Amino acid sequence: MLARRFGAAGWHVVLHAGHSVSAAEDISATLPSAEVVACNLIDGAVALDMVEDLAARLDDWRVLINCAAVFKPDSAEALNPVIFAEAMRVNAETPTRMAQAFLADARAKGGKRVIHFLDMKIANPNPDFFSYTMAKHALASTVKMLAMAQSDPATRVYGLAPGAMLPSHDQVSEEHEISGRMNLLQRLTDPEELADAALFMAQGWLASGETLFVDSGQHLLAQPRDVLYLARQ
Repeated sequence: MLARRFGAAGWHVVLHAGHSVSAAEDISATLPSAEVVACNLIDGAVALDMVEDLAARLDDWRVLINCAAVFKPDSAEALNPVIFAEAMRVNAETPTRMAQAFLADARAKGGKRVIHFLDMKIANPNPDFFSYTMAKHALASTVKMLAMAQSDPATRVYGLAPGAMLPSHDQVSEEHEISGRMNLLQRLTDPEELADAALFMAQGWLASGETLFVDSGQHLLAQPRDVLYLARQ
């Protein structure tokens, strides 16, 4: 989705793959200009090496989009230490360190852009997927801090917070039809809207440190549980 939108707009796209390298290569083959890099984000040192390698060989690397995440269930009643450690590493620590390395070392014409994928749960939290949500709140806290730390006024750091768009976790399509409409507009939010938003943010029109919600107003509600479970009630 993101790769195709940026590719169609004329960008050279670098796709990162964690486990699905062949799928990333299939997508890359359909784009005008693209390549694939691979590493497991649970290993922060390897992820930093990947960023440093790209920074050394790309002479105009303008945008880093951190959109990888793990989404595993645990609860406010009993945080799962293993799930917590993985969520904090993959969803918060590693993308933050990658952003710091990109901002410090990448070469770009006209300023750099970091886009952190967050979640509308940062404004409309519930106790489900507890560790995942904690990690997304942690990543969200870095958006303004990283923005404030930049000396180049052309550089931007953004957050992009989606709502329910695709079937989540173990949902079947019928459940998603219900949960995906649990927003103020009572509509299914098309993932293409998220790709459009990312491309817009890549152009740097918003002030640095801003977060854009693409969720048909879901973040303005107060939902007591994840919509995955609300759809089953």
